[in-house]
Amino acid sequence: MPDTLQKLEILADAAKYDASCSSSGAEKRNSRDGGLGSTTGSGICHSYTPDGRCVSLLKILLTNACVFDCSYCINRRSSNVQRARFTVDEVVSLTLNFYRRNYIEGLFLSSGIIRSPDYTMEQITRVARELRETHGFRGYIHLKTIPEAAPELIAEAGRHADRVSINVELPTENGLTKLAPEKRSATIRKTMGSLRLRIDETLADHRAPRFAPAGQSTQMIVGADGAPDTTILSTSANLYANYSLKRIYYSAFSPIPDASHALPVKAAPLVREHRLYQADWLFRFYGFSTDELTSGLPDGMLDLDIDPKLAWALRHRERFPVDVNTASREELLRIPGLGTKAIDKLIVARQHRVVRLDDLTRLAGSVKRARAFIVTADHRPTRILDDLHLRAKLAPPPKQLSLFG
Repeated sequence: MPDTLQKLEILADAAKYDASCSSSGAEKRNSRDGGLGSTTGSGICHSYTPDGRCVSLLKILLTNACVFDCSYCINRRSSNVQRARFTVDEVVSLTLNFYRRNYIEGLFLSSGIIRSPDYTMEQITRVARELRETHGFRGYIHLKTIPEAAPELIAEAGRHADRVSINVELPTENGLTKLAPEKRSATIRKTMGSLRLRIDETLADHRAPRFAPAGQSTQMIVGADGAPDTTILSTSANLYANYSLKRIYYSAFSPIPDASHALPVKAAPLVREHRLYQADWLFRFYGFSTDELTSGLPDGMLDLDIDPKLAWALRHRERFPVDVNTASREELLRIPGLGTKAIDKLIVARQHRVVRLDDLTRLAGSVKRARAFIVTADHRPTRILDDLHLRAKLAPPPKQLSLFG
């Protein structure tokens, strides 16, 4: 029987495959008026919020034992890994002790499914209830919910957690049926829908019981089932629109020991995961539609060498150059190399003076990618956009492959 430290080694390592761990959107709480912990400040798993704040979370599984046998999961029933299981009291004690030592600012708790979905959900919820009600813990709590669990158990989880999440696992229902036959896409989405309703009720009526104020998120495995990027982004757009998700996390598939023959032999490239995050960001914050980002992609895959906004601009050169002194914010958001913060500063600056290239460089840091697509008071590109080699000039230089790789 492993001791607590051995369990921590096993269950913290098992949790590393779950990417959907972030504290963005948490309520601002501290212990000045009693209780223990806070959701602010800095401090085993680091997550970055949209405002750049770094938070540390104790990221563990309650157990890595599971009655399901999902092909892509290291913790699947048929996997030959060492198993461990925390008790509720052990997780509560670890969280409090790590917090008091200033190691963490919160808890991310997931679990394999043991006995039944209801039993597992009840154990996860008990951890949060003990922390909140018995120990007055005010730090951040993110709970992974079990879709097949009873609605009242999931509702209680939402009352104690800052954020809840359910993994859609794969971008298509066929992929889920093939690789995780014991999971049901319809059940996952039904639970997501019920979570959205409860979150919306809380937002609409401040008298409604507290429920997951930081919203819900999910995770999608990339490269396990052969779905192209166009399908992945289309699924993401649907999830954001229908379930008001705060975040979708993309996790590049990585081969696991004794993997199923149905899975790819090689890992999905991490840069593919990165490009999907960039595209996700573009349709959430830059006004791009998924069709704009995915139309015309060869084999439905994003370009791995250049970011999606630059790739879109090169496919639509007729939309450029854009005069930064007169263009709307929507037009500025489509210029490669310019982010939202630089654009907001630019809009303020041009109210006071005519913007020149050096002004834009000071605002954006660099205009290397942007200068082919913009007009300023002292810069007007001529025939650059007609250059057949423009993509090669803007892409990162090729790297020499290792002879021993």
